Amino acid sequence: MTIIIQNKKIDMDFYDLDLHDNVLDALDAMNFTTCTPIQEHTIPPLLEGRDLIGVAQTGTGKTAAYLLPILSMLSDGGFPDDAINCVIMSPTRELAQQIDQAMEGFSYYVPVSSVAVYGGNDGIRYEQERKGLALGADVVIATPGRLISHISLGNVDLSRTSFFILDEADRMLDMGFYDDIMQIVKQLPDTRQTIMFSATMPDKIQKLAATILHNPVEVKLAVSKPAEKIVQTAYICYETQKLGIIKNLFRESKPERVIVFSSSKLKVKEVATAFKRMKFNVSEMHSDLDQAQRDAVMHEFKNGRVDILVATDIVSRGIDIDDIRLVINYDVPRDCEDYVHRIGRTARAGAEGCAITFVSVDDQSRFAAIEEFIEREVFKLPIPEELGEAPEYNPKKHNGKGRGNRKGSHRGGKGRGGKQASKGKSTHRGGKKHGGKKAPKAGEAPA
Repeated sequence: MTIIIQNKKIDMDFYDLDLHDNVLDALDAMNFTTCTPIQEHTIPPLLEGRDLIGVAQTGTGKTAAYLLPILSMLSDGGFPDDAINCVIMSPTRELAQQIDQAMEGFSYYVPVSSVAVYGGNDGIRYEQERKGLALGADVVIATPGRLISHISLGNVDLSRTSFFILDEADRMLDMGFYDDIMQIVKQLPDTRQTIMFSATMPDKIQKLAATILHNPVEVKLAVSKPAEKIVQTAYICYETQKLGIIKNLFRESKPERVIVFSSSKLKVKEVATAFKRMKFNVSEMHSDLDQAQRDAVMHEFKNGRVDILVATDIVSRGIDIDDIRLVINYDVPRDCEDYVHRIGRTARAGAEGCAITFVSVDDQSRFAAIEEFIEREVFKLPIPEELGEAPEYNPKKHNGKGRGNRKGSHRGGKGRGGKQASKGKSTHRGGKKHGGKKAPKAGEAPA
């Protein structure tokens, strides 16, 4: 069963969802009354015990969509006191921390304990994690690598786990965690309830879902269109002209707060190296970096000590940076929804922003599909004269079969309408079972 919903305000009250009184008390304390669309459509089937795959991006309330029913079912009882009853997998330490914070608030009145398990920290924390796992925390929130480490050392028993949740599953696969996920799945009982959330549904996610979920309900939240304040433009160009366009873009003004997206980590490395030769202050972000390296790169970028971040889609979702001035798609994303996620890094919190996409001959049909998806024609800019002629923008003709350096007859490229621009926290959260918690903060949005 597939449910496709629109991300718009609704009037469904949490009290209409048959949640446990303890969970409703926590929601009252946090001043939450109305659910989001993803919560309205996922919580009921989860309370019925159904496996589920939810397709929703960050900021839609998906964390609460799975935490609230899990906490409600754990409150109903019938689960072993000395077992890990729920495992929540996160691709990054940052997301694991966000889930842990949400867990702290939602479980305030619930006799449920949790432990967050993630890499990039010292031996003292590792020992705290080990003790928390040994006590049989009800909920474990973990990154794949760190949980595998505890499993390999015999620190954790998942044989009686009732709930298994993969959050941002597409990012986990992009980061190369498929084998780790399957290794963890082998430790779980077949009788578990499995829940997956993903921002997109590429083939690899569908295959994973078919492997680990049983007769799932699919809830798909329609992807929001890009914010109106994002100025979207594109260059129709050959692959060999892209670096020249970059050089021209930043000839007059120094780049600041710029993210450049590419679809592969190899390309990211190549582009970052080329930028460094051009004397730009640049860092790269991709799945070959370990957690500590990713943390260091993001810290330098957020603090303005790095001007350009060249990245794979590892940072297109879930990164909280509000003042990105420019997003450049060095190549066209493979998926229309990825385009929305990428350019959505700019024009946040009411600010204005700009997004530029480089469209090579091979990418023209893909870019035309994006224009159709966002229901608008993206304005085509002329490439600098010194870079020579640009290919014609004719997606139907090229259809992804063109050769990147073939010469065309049209300078700058025209849109389909003929438009052309002029130049120019603590590790272990205890409930009644293992200790105290901090009170939730009123008015914070449900994660």
